[in-house]
Amino acid sequence: MINNIKKIFKNRQEGLMGIYRKNAVMILLHKVQGKTNIVFEVRSFNLRHQPGDICLPGGKLEENESPLDGSIRETMEELNLKRDDLELIGKMDYIITPYNFIMYPFIGTLNRSNIQPNKDEVDHIFEVPIEFFIENPPELYNLALMPKPENSFPYELIRNGKNYKFRIGNVPEYFYKYKDYVIWGFTALIIKNFIDIIKTSLDIKN
Repeated sequence: MINNIKKIFKNRQEGLMGIYRKNAVMILLHKVQGKTNIVFEVRSFNLRHQPGDICLPGGKLEENESPLDGSIRETMEELNLKRDDLELIGKMDYIITPYNFIMYPFIGTLNRSNIQPNKDEVDHIFEVPIEFFIENPPELYNLALMPKPENSFPYELIRNGKNYKFRIGNVPEYFYKYKDYVIWGFTALIIKNFIDIIKTSLDIKN
């Protein structure tokens, strides 16, 4: 058996343990009158999942689709863009969420001004200058993740049974308030990370 195990694992590439849904989004930059803005979407109020929420362009990856291809495809579909309307800049750090999905953010530029979003998915779009995020740190609140075992959970198989001290997780929830819009959740987390990288690289201090 040990020889078989050696053959199996000798050149095996490591991967991520578990099954996760995969999403990809685009931090879409738009230069207007000398200022660089970030494009945000307000999700259609007719959607079943998170209607009316503010998000970045993007969505769920299709089978065998790379995160980059998925972010471009979803951005084009949601904003009715052509491939030439987008120019890729680079990659952001990805997020493994406690909700069993991975989010891959990318950064790109928008090369057109007249945008008519797909009304089936997007109610409307709005833009926020990057300077706003640089000059206005988000509010931070912690969201506790509490374990909630199902009714048939076999407490008798673990030490201390129902008195077992399960670990409690915390998710940082950031909130940006811009005019009448509130940007929060993973969208705000991605933007904060993006701005932190810029500020660190350019040695910008609030």
